[in-house]
Amino acid sequence: MNQHRNPEEAAESAKGHLRAAGGDIKEAISAKAEDIRQAAAQKTDELREAAQGKAQELGAAAESAWADATSQAKTWQTKGEAYARDNPTKAVLIALGAGFVLGLLFRK
Repeated sequence: MNQHRNPEEAAESAKGHLRAAGGDIKEAISAKAEDIRQAAAQKTDELREAAQGKAQELGAAAESAWADATSQAKTWQTKGEAYARDNPTKAVLIALGAGFVLGLLFRK
């Protein structure tokens, strides 16, 4: 520090330096906050895209499973109808037995 300066001038000079340093820190913080905000937005977009991709995969798997189940049900129905045509007496007796058992179960 210069010894020929007035103490009041030195204090004002120090205040000016502190204000400038505070302004620099404020700008740096604002810039860092903006960087963090942009990084968060980018990560959010990446996660959204990943979730949409996974949802599409799961949707396709569900559609495939539904198609398989529908196909299997139609196959069982066709086989059941063929069995009933080939063995009508057995089919009627089986239906009566199943109805009796279900009636007992639902009665309680």
